[in-house]
Amino acid sequence: MAPSTMGAMNPAHLVTAADMAALPFSAAAERNASPILAALATRLGDSANVLELASGTGQHAAHFAVAQPGWRWQPTEAQAAALASIDARCAGLPAVKPALRLDVMEAVWPLAAAGFDAVYCANLLHISPWATTAALMHGASRCLRADGLLVVYGPFVVTGQPLAPSNAAFDADLQARNGAWGLRALHEVAQTALAQGLVLDECLAMPANNLLLVLRRSGAIR
Repeated sequence: MAPSTMGAMNPAHLVTAADMAALPFSAAAERNASPILAALATRLGDSANVLELASGTGQHAAHFAVAQPGWRWQPTEAQAAALASIDARCAGLPAVKPALRLDVMEAVWPLAAAGFDAVYCANLLHISPWATTAALMHGASRCLRADGLLVVYGPFVVTGQPLAPSNAAFDADLQARNGAWGLRALHEVAQTALAQGLVLDECLAMPANNLLLVLRRSGAIR
């Protein structure tokens, strides 16, 4: 996400193939985009107003918008430097709104209450402190309309199920890098969500030992 690269980039309507090749790229986001899209499509239908948290490179926003032009997609990122690259990747996709700077940990998000049918977040909770989980649930609950969905993708620890060796190694690496990071226990995430009126409806097994959590806003928020 180098600012120097983005500084030389053409305006959005003139983005070239060379510009696109220079954008930040995540191999993991490329691999998991299609299975996540398939799961979202059966739950959101052909039309939905979606808030994406921690959009990163913008690959999911672009991939989903091409496949589902009826979804109105709002990408966000905590790092202001990432916004230009997200917008460049999504140039020419009218369903994708300009990226907003949004830090999940902020008490007030720069968005209208109950303005979204769904909130989507991939690979955030394990690379942030535990407090991020509560902040995510708090903010998402207020952004979702009644019966709206919070969809969270990533690796989790499930009580009573052995942790896959690759996930165990990943967890150890995360904690070595930052003691506040690490895979979260599914039941603790669900409990934290419930306190904000978000009920875990589904827990879908995904490729590479990941899960897709589908939580519905069905209760009173605090």
